[in-house]
Order: sequence, then C-alpha cells, then structure tokens
Amino acid sequence: MYFFVTPNILKKFYNKDIVWEIDSAEKNIWLTFDDGPEPSVTPFVLNELSKYNAKATFFCLGKNVEANPEIYQRILDAGHSIGNHSYSHKKGWATHTQEYIDDVEKCRLLVKSSLYRPPYGKLKPSQLHRLMQNYSVIMWSLISGDFDYKLKKEKCLDILLKNTKKGSIVVFHDSLKAKEILEYVLPKFLEHFFNKGYSFHSIPYQISTTKL
Repeated sequence: MYFFVTPNILKKFYNKDIVWEIDSAEKNIWLTFDDGPEPSVTPFVLNELSKYNAKATFFCLGKNVEANPEIYQRILDAGHSIGNHSYSHKKGWATHTQEYIDDVEKCRLLVKSSLYRPPYGKLKPSQLHRLMQNYSVIMWSLISGDFDYKLKKEKCLDILLKNTKKGSIVVFHDSLKAKEILEYVLPKFLEHFFNKGYSFHSIPYQISTTKL
C-alpha cells in the first residue's frame, strides 16, 4: 500500500527535519528518480529532461551504479544531482539497523552525496537517527506510482497533473518495472508544467529542513 500524495499526518510522524517539500516563491518542481541507473530507462529520462532544460535528482542504487558506471557519469555530466538510495534496496523495517547502515555506506563509496532516500520510504527510528548524522533524508510530497503494474498509465498522469504544485518533490523511477508507465507519463508531465511556466530543479546538497 502507498499514498500518491503524502498525508500530513505521516509527515508529522517522522522527524521534522526530514525533507518532504521545498517551498519557493517561484513555480518550481523538484523531480526525483529512484532505483537507477538502468540502461534501457535512464537514457530516455535524460533525453526527455534535456528537452526542457530540466534538472532532477537521481537517487541511485549502489549496485546499479557499479553495473552501469557510464550511465551514472551521464547523469553527472548533464548537471543533475545525485542521492544515495542504498546499495541493494533493503527495506528498513525488515532489516537490522547495523546491516541497513552498512548497506547505505556501501553505496556511499560509489555515490558521493549528502542526500539519502530510504527505499520504500520506510525507516526505523534507530536507522533515521544514524542516517541524519551524515545525510539529509529526502522523502516526497507526491509519488507517481509508475512502478505499479495495476495502475493505468492514463490514471497515473491524471493524478500527477492534478496534485503536483509549486514546491512539490515528485518521485518517478528509472527502473525496468516503471518503464512502460514512465515512457508515457514523463513527456506529457514535463510538457504540461513547462507550458504552465514551471521549471524543474534538482535538490541542493545542502538542505536540512522542509522549506527553503
């Protein structure tokens, strides 16, 4: 189960220093992509972003960076920011804290970033406490559901267009599971908001609160 739009009660449950959205006076959207780099998906994402001079943050899995270093370098060369998404996508609630932290640190050897996004958005308090000593923990205000094979691509786009707003942190996935929906939704999403005067930004590395 997941929420497309993050409920306020969930934001309050977690530490107030976790980043859920980034307030701005301008019409800014903060795009994020999880689980890559993936050879058959990430280049498509990079090409679509370049059409709108859009920047994003790629929360990379260490194992995928290790397997696809040339695509990872393309992300960096295009001026996007990167974040740690762990090495092997462990679920925090089901993993011993030290094992979880070791997996994050294994990714850190490959992904040099102070940004961290937990897989599934799930963390034990003990894991969060340890992580916040070295990272800004980035959650989201809106998740696309592009990974959900039960979700129709038209419905996915409709949810995003209706709920994305100024300051939203939006999650997509540059993964095989998300490929079909992402290839339909992302171009239309970018075109829609670009035509409405929005710009797309990567999350700055120095951020520690929910608002800038």
